[in-house]
Amino acid sequence: MSERIILGIDPGTTIMGYGLIREQSIRKAELLALGVLELHKYDDHYTKLKVIFNRVIGLIDQFHPAELAVEAPFYGKNVQSMLKLGRAQGTAIAAALSRSLDIYEYAPRKIKLAITGQGNASKEQVAALLQRMFAISEMPADLDATDGLAAAVCHFYQKDKSPDPDAPITSVGDSKAKSWKEFINNNPKRVK
Repeated sequence: MSERIILGIDPGTTIMGYGLIREQSIRKAELLALGVLELHKYDDHYTKLKVIFNRVIGLIDQFHPAELAVEAPFYGKNVQSMLKLGRAQGTAIAAALSRSLDIYEYAPRKIKLAITGQGNASKEQVAALLQRMFAISEMPADLDATDGLAAAVCHFYQKDKSPDPDAPITSVGDSKAKSWKEFINNNPKRVK
């Protein structure tokens, strides 16, 4: 199996979270890096975009991921905030494209569902599960870091050809299972 490294990014114009994982087997990943890029110290929005671009390029050049999993902006009431967030996401994507990475975008609800089994899970619940999954002894103070890691892990689960029966179930074929009973009935070979 060839080594597969995934960069996950939670874009932002105040804080950008990121996480990198390496696929160890079809069912297990290793944490390579986890952190945030603090942007609140820059007053100019375009300077923030330049810093985002350079940091993403730096992460790519250091870890050599083949894929970027990025959290899609969710729709809010503040149009200006959405515009700035979209620019931050676009800048991260442009940096990844400049290094020929494959790009995958996931809605926040899909990421939470992949990690916790609940699309409305809190950031704290996502962080706690990731901490256990990767045995992270010291968690970052900012949950944007674990949000970036969650995007990478979500993508890892989506690309899994033989799903781990213990992993959260996000879909069954083309339709979602509404209960464990329905999942078991639809997938008798996946149940031990």
